[in-house]
Amino acid sequence: MRLKSLLIAGAAFALSGAPALAQKWDMALAYSATNYHSEIAAEFAAEVTAKSDLEIVTHPSGSLFGGSEIFGAVRRGLAPIGERLISALGNENALYELDSVPFLATSFADAKKLYDASKPTLVSTLDEAGVHFLYSCPWPPQGFYSVRAADSLEAIEGLKFRAYNATTSKMAEGLGMLPTKIEAAELSQAFATGVAQSMISSGSTGFDRKLWEHVDYYYDVKAWLPRNMVIVNQGAWSGLDDATRAVITEAAATAEQNCWAKAEELDSWYVEQFKENGMNVGTLNADMTAAFETVGAELRDAWLERAGDAGKAVLEAYAQ
Repeated sequence: MRLKSLLIAGAAFALSGAPALAQKWDMALAYSATNYHSEIAAEFAAEVTAKSDLEIVTHPSGSLFGGSEIFGAVRRGLAPIGERLISALGNENALYELDSVPFLATSFADAKKLYDASKPTLVSTLDEAGVHFLYSCPWPPQGFYSVRAADSLEAIEGLKFRAYNATTSKMAEGLGMLPTKIEAAELSQAFATGVAQSMISSGSTGFDRKLWEHVDYYYDVKAWLPRNMVIVNQGAWSGLDDATRAVITEAAATAEQNCWAKAEELDSWYVEQFKENGMNVGTLNADMTAAFETVGAELRDAWLERAGDAGKAVLEAYAQ
């Protein structure tokens, strides 16, 4: 706690505009150091540090701020830079949930097309919130993890479902499960103690947390491809000189390209790791697929109603 307090105090001092002997940014990350999101972030930080007078130091596994705290910490200036799952911010603005609208974009190609169509709106929405956008990176397509064989709705009824955003909570309810919000860093313990028994998440998350130790079934649903984003406090960004901002922007573009490629490369590899570690890997049967898609269609309609004209415009751009 003392380290965290000192880092927060240092960040607040730096963002206050007070003179500093050296520029250093602490970067808040929610995922483990070995997760590819964190690895790409570390490469990004190293490139900026090597090419400018700004040092960026990454803090993975929620060691600086927990996942649910990162966006607020960056916006308030408690941390100058951080990474957050975009759809987890859906309660602030429905537009943040776009990449997690069920079955809207289920492949990397479609997810990239959706990102390109929505990026201008995302950037402007973040700007209004006092946050500067740097880059975004996807997770592999979302699969369904369950401690029971999911061969019928009755089989999964009442399962405790780990939710990470509003969409996953509502999808769990629509399928008869009981949602509970759990951050990635808490997953292993949650499944080990029975606090969670099922979830929709990427192969990456399941691999990082060795969920085969607690979960027997993985279904390759490909429900959507959620994305993380790396953001900077607007005041911290404005306080940099043009040359440093140019270095960061270039490093961010490289990180984004590398991260998309890494996510696609690892997608099938994660699934193979599940098989090798004894999980039952497959796809949902026709009835269960229909049930998932029915709930997904209801959630898409509900999202569009919440997102209004801005959401409609993004979907129209995506459809072109």
